[in-house]
Amino acid sequence: MNARIRRLPPQLISQIAAGEVVERPASIVKELLENSLDAGATRIRVEVEQGGARLIRVRDDGSGIHRDDLPLALVRHATSKIASFEDLQRVASLGFRGEALPSIASVAHLTLTSRTPDQADGWRIGGNEGEAIGEPVPAPHSVGTTVEVRDLFFNVPARRKFLRGERTEFGHIEEGIRRLALSQFSVGFGLWHNQRTILNLEPAVEPTARTRRVAELCGQEFAAASLLVQQDVAGLRVWGWLGLPSIARAQPDLQYFFVNGRPVRDRTIAHAVRQACQDVLYRDRHPAVVLYLELDPASVDVNAHPAKQEVRFRESSLVHETVRRVVQTILAEARPGEALPPMTQAGERFGLGGLGRWAGPTGRLPTDRRQPPLAIWEQPENYGQSRLALSSDPFPARAELPAAPECPPLGHALGQLHGCYILAENASGLVVVDMHAAHERILYERLKASFAEKAPQTQALLVPVTVTVEPRERQLVEDHGVLFQQAGFVLEVLGPETLAVRQIPALLADSDIARLVRDMLADLAVHGTTDRSDTAILALLATLACHGAVRANRPLDLPEMNALLRDMERTDRGGQCNHGRPTWIQLGLDELDRLFRRGR
Repeated sequence: MNARIRRLPPQLISQIAAGEVVERPASIVKELLENSLDAGATRIRVEVEQGGARLIRVRDDGSGIHRDDLPLALVRHATSKIASFEDLQRVASLGFRGEALPSIASVAHLTLTSRTPDQADGWRIGGNEGEAIGEPVPAPHSVGTTVEVRDLFFNVPARRKFLRGERTEFGHIEEGIRRLALSQFSVGFGLWHNQRTILNLEPAVEPTARTRRVAELCGQEFAAASLLVQQDVAGLRVWGWLGLPSIARAQPDLQYFFVNGRPVRDRTIAHAVRQACQDVLYRDRHPAVVLYLELDPASVDVNAHPAKQEVRFRESSLVHETVRRVVQTILAEARPGEALPPMTQAGERFGLGGLGRWAGPTGRLPTDRRQPPLAIWEQPENYGQSRLALSSDPFPARAELPAAPECPPLGHALGQLHGCYILAENASGLVVVDMHAAHERILYERLKASFAEKAPQTQALLVPVTVTVEPRERQLVEDHGVLFQQAGFVLEVLGPETLAVRQIPALLADSDIARLVRDMLADLAVHGTTDRSDTAILALLATLACHGAVRANRPLDLPEMNALLRDMERTDRGGQCNHGRPTWIQLGLDELDRLFRRGR
């Protein structure tokens, strides 16, 4: 092919550039909303028809665009948000490139109407093929801006064919608006689809109003079962809501991250949250979280992605470690009574398909409740003595129990069910505890604390383990040698593509060392940090705790049960076992009343 180099026509240039900005109708809505927010809007109305393919109309009450600037608004790389390279280094606005409106006008029919506070009338201008059409003309309009986009991709039929169904495209639009509504609480958002109201959110300035918006956008279950995050560390402010492990999800579809008010999809933050929650998550579940990061704009690059959905941190390892520690601390400090594990209806949680109908276990009693004696570390004396004495009365009166304010969060034990569960009464109603899962978490946290207090034991290898690596991975070993030493590893570079592992943590003697080292290098390459070694050690400690925990069908007396409850209340992450299963649930008196139709 010997074709000569030539300039592309302006229209083709605009359409190529538009492909980076306008992927689908949701991309247009996002860009227009960002412009409205940058203009200081307090209310934004979005109207959509046919999933955005036929019509997108966005109206705001922002500062508006001056009549003389309307033609310039449709010129590529014309913007009021930055003026120099220094401004680009500290971008505080959502938009800044000056590409959105001309890109939209190159693939759709665009009409722009606006009025500033100092103008008596509004002005309108049309755009097509990436350029303004004629001069602005007078048009009635309140202070603010309205952008109307019709017939998306009318001149690019190949792009239009790749649009999905109306429902799918509108779903992307709705999700984008939800993200922005979570990022800008002080702004009211309205969404209409085919003249039907979908969202109508009032500005949420007060904390209670913010919680209501979170509940409306993320669900009542998330709002009721989330912990408040708020911490300032090393110039980085982290705040938001963290869902309890009991509402973890099969997919990361309820994870919203914001950096300086900008919705982002960031692997560094997501990985940090995942690591912080790995001790309490069940199998492959994903935490539910709405998290905000506020830091110096100069320390984050928002110009890393055409759609501005990804950012780069100047110190990504610091951000990763800060977020991980903050989330980890919040989970560890949560105690019963502060945030109860949420449940749905009582019938759903206990397998009751309806009143009086049991749909759970078969009800078969264990045939043999005899067990060998407790191991030394299982002895009830290790729990301490219960504050309750055994009563000769098999049915003690409720009045004999302490008053509600004095009642511990997990209450006082009433008895054992099927050798597996402890039933306890607290101020709220009935507490059901999985005694094996609870004891497992208690032992696990004790083992972790004991391991952390002692210097990690290392083991020199008589026969070093060789690991084949790429040149960039070898460089990571040279750059992060101190980190490997702190983790108990001694690595030696034997050649351009070969490493020798000469020392490892003693607890990992039976592990696949070569694979572990490769995984650590992969983490360093992506996130700038790694905790693979710690994770592997914790997995071994978790196994030890699981084997040492009290087994099912182990008869416990009341002092033993109460001692276990008190230990749970003092234990970090006591709401879940080492495998992420819940250790206890709360059944409130109102739920019991509903089950038995009391008051009806």
